Amino acid sequence: MSDAIVNLGLGGAPPLYSDPAEMAKEIDAYFEHVKGEFSMVDKFDKKGFPVQVKVWSREPEPITITGLCLYLGFESRQSFYDYEKRPGFSYIIKRARLRIENNYEKKLHSEYVPGPMFALKNMGWSDKCEITNVNKEEKEIDYSKLDNETLDRIVAAVRPVAGAGGVV
Repeated sequence: MSDAIVNLGLGGAPPLYSDPAEMAKEIDAYFEHVKGEFSMVDKFDKKGFPVQVKVWSREPEPITITGLCLYLGFESRQSFYDYEKRPGFSYIIKRARLRIENNYEKKLHSEYVPGPMFALKNMGWSDKCEITNVNKEEKEIDYSKLDNETLDRIVAAVRPVAGAGGVV
């Protein structure tokens, strides 16, 4: 391939990581990086007593997929996800994504949950209940053969709740 094509970006970029262990090390570095950096400084409180105060030289950052991708040098999330298909990288990518999901899941126990819920839904989570019909033959039910007690239970199960817009 000619240098002109490579320089135009038409030939694709070389892989960022050829060694899974190197990528794993960089992923761990990201999770340390987002914690921020601080030092403890001796100061005095209002009453004149010495106290140590945390002074941030770099504020903590939220843990995100895009933050991880940018830290690792990727130009898109898809490029990061594509590494999962490379030999030796699947476990590392899945584990990194799980660590990020875990962070969002923990935030579901806080006062504000719409943001973490949105993020988790984009990661494949669902908050709807799905019922699967296991009756593969799809037989019709002959209600004329059911006793009154069984019919009453069926009616009670499907009857709308009073006040919920239905007729009782």
